[in-house]
Amino acid sequence: MAISDLIGCVGVTLLLLGFFLNVFGFIERDAPPYHLLNAVGAALSGYASYLIGFVPFVVLEGTWAAVAVAALLRFPRRAA
Repeated sequence: MAISDLIGCVGVTLLLLGFFLNVFGFIERDAPPYHLLNAVGAALSGYASYLIGFVPFVVLEGTWAAVAVAALLRFPRRAA
């Protein structure tokens, strides 16, 4: 298994874990852990896509990661 495969598998697993936990009510979609799983999972998946040269998924996962990070950055302001 290539390193890009391993990185991609970890990334997709984190994305699916966040999805599963949200759908079954273990975490809310506005909770920081949900956005953290999305940010890290998308970043890893995007990096794996970059390593194999698959640009459409680099764009998709990069956007997904950026949106999740933006959502995470909202939390300190909302709590204050």
